Amino acid sequence: MKKGWIAAIVALILVLAGVIAYLGFGLHQAQQDKQEMEELMALDKQEMENEYKSFTQQYDELKNTIQNDTLTQQLNAERQRAQQLLEELQRVKATDAREITRLRKELADVRRVMRHYLMQIDSLQRINNELMAENTEVKEKYTAATTQISNLNTEKEQLKETVSIASQLNATGITVSPLNKKGKAAKKVKDCMKLAVNYTIARNPTAKTGGRNAYVRILKPDNSPLTKGETCTYENKKLEVSFKTYIEYGGEELNVQGYYDVDEYLSAGTYRIFIFVDDRMIGQSSFILK
Repeated sequence: MKKGWIAAIVALILVLAGVIAYLGFGLHQAQQDKQEMEELMALDKQEMENEYKSFTQQYDELKNTIQNDTLTQQLNAERQRAQQLLEELQRVKATDAREITRLRKELADVRRVMRHYLMQIDSLQRINNELMAENTEVKEKYTAATTQISNLNTEKEQLKETVSIASQLNATGITVSPLNKKGKAAKKVKDCMKLAVNYTIARNPTAKTGGRNAYVRILKPDNSPLTKGETCTYENKKLEVSFKTYIEYGGEELNVQGYYDVDEYLSAGTYRIFIFVDDRMIGQSSFILK
């Protein structure tokens, strides 16, 4: 009788030990996933802070290149706005998705306004050059203004790094479609043999034109990437990506399509997708596989 009790107690202890070990492993994995997510959010927040800081510096530099009181006041107002948004971003936690999303939208608007002022200043340069050729008297009246605007030509090299923020590409309308082996829409994740990725690179006349690679990184629900060994550079680090697509960008809206051939197990859940061009993340989204 005692031997039976002892055996039962030993068996119970072994079961409890197994349950505790299983729970411990699950907790460790969850903590690791949470840490990776927080690191990615922190990188995204840091890049936004860098862009806001660059905009405030660029407004200061642009003010020194013009002699127009009205335009100077406008640049001062936009500079104060960028500084205020930067301070708001610095106070926000990287995990505050709602505020980060709001400030990212504000950043896109700041970038749009900056492009407007760059084009306005370039327009002033062309107008004054035409006036110089047409009328000597006008040339004398606008000597101070044309001198400042002409200096833009010699300062372009110094402003390239700053202007690159305003000329960054932006990917919108990101969609991912799971396809079966016949190229039709896969209704279940187990039937998915290919992921079709479509997105649009927005019009940006200030962006660099020409050929380059667009990299797509897809993260599974466990935050591990879908990859076949392809990498790109981001934040001075190598990042595993799912595939790359060669594009020819001419400054106008460009529709891009690419595919990832699935040869590994895919679980149901929420997947995240990131798009990189010129070592910058230009768009991100998510999709669900059922």
